[in-house]
Amino acid sequence: MAFSLTPLPFDKEAIAPAITAETFSYHHGKHHQAYVDKTNKAIEGTDHDGKSLIEVIAAARRSDQGLFNNAAQTWNHGFYWNSLTPSTSGPSGDLASKIDEAFGSLDKLKDELKSKGAGHFASGWVWLAEKGGKLSVEDSHDADTLADGDMNPLLVVDLWEHAYYLDHQNARPSYLDAVVDGHLNWDFAADNLARGTTWAYPG
Repeated sequence: MAFSLTPLPFDKEAIAPAITAETFSYHHGKHHQAYVDKTNKAIEGTDHDGKSLIEVIAAARRSDQGLFNNAAQTWNHGFYWNSLTPSTSGPSGDLASKIDEAFGSLDKLKDELKSKGAGHFASGWVWLAEKGGKLSVEDSHDADTLADGDMNPLLVVDLWEHAYYLDHQNARPSYLDAVVDGHLNWDFAADNLARGTTWAYPG
């Protein structure tokens, strides 16, 4: 079974100027598509064919770095598109309560996401995650992912340069300010928290 490219859950123009249609054309249409294509080519005719993407990631982590990189990046990017939204009213309910408990306020959580994202060396990802009912901000390097670990990822922001360079050049903090303050999909995070299991890649 081949994996497919996760569609953007919004128009390519919907998040500009934080992220422009040109960036989405390259990032989604070329970068993400390439990870999907390379994953499919690597698993065709192997024992991985027919497994879920998370199962492929978990198996490849132990034995095949090339497959792991492409499979993890396929999952990470699908999760990232869903972590974004054109507009947001902020978290509510259980998610809001857990944010206050863990960070003191939504503003302090945003500050931690931006600080950890800006301070992360080189490529990677910054996550809002849950484990044992407690929230934390985590970062991962390069293609690494929380998909197959013991944490439940709720949101992610891409820190690779191709995620922001066309729009913000080398100013990663500018990109983080725009995305974290105005375009995080708190409904998606709340759904992930309520489900209590890791998001399944659609396709």
